[in-house]
Amino acid sequence: MSDSGAAPASSGLVTEIDLTHLRRCVELAHEALDAGDEPFGSVLVDAAGTVRFEDRNRVVETGDRTRHPEFAIARWAAENLTPDERRDAVVYTSGEHCAMCSAAHAWVGLGRIVYASSTDQLVAWLADWGVPGGPVAPHPITEIAPFVPVAGPVEELAAEIKQLHERLYDIS
Repeated sequence: MSDSGAAPASSGLVTEIDLTHLRRCVELAHEALDAGDEPFGSVLVDAAGTVRFEDRNRVVETGDRTRHPEFAIARWAAENLTPDERRDAVVYTSGEHCAMCSAAHAWVGLGRIVYASSTDQLVAWLADWGVPGGPVAPHPITEIAPFVPVAGPVEELAAEIKQLHERLYDIS
């Protein structure tokens, strides 16, 4: 259980409960990749520990580059939860939010984010493999949404996320 790579606003430790939800995010990332999409999955959990919403990447199947699961969570939460419920909720995700999803998370007023792999890790993997980056500059959540508490990456799960990205880009 690691908190390496987190900015000073980080909330620190990743708990066993966090790991359970992160493992579900990794399962959703597998589902996304198996469906021909980028391997990302996310889960929204309320203060009582109930999973309220989960999704996986749907960029390829829809042709809409904004169909990230973290963005879907922000939209769902804005429509279905009170401001207090959003503030007390936790978003778990297989990969650290991109700038778009970080902003949506902050604007909607969601609480803590816990991620399995970091933006810095993904950027390094892609660079090592010679894969060009996307059209938006990669930034950690805390640079976009500095008041959102975060925890991650979790090295044991980040290794599995790396393997999913290796499959996506056919790295042997």
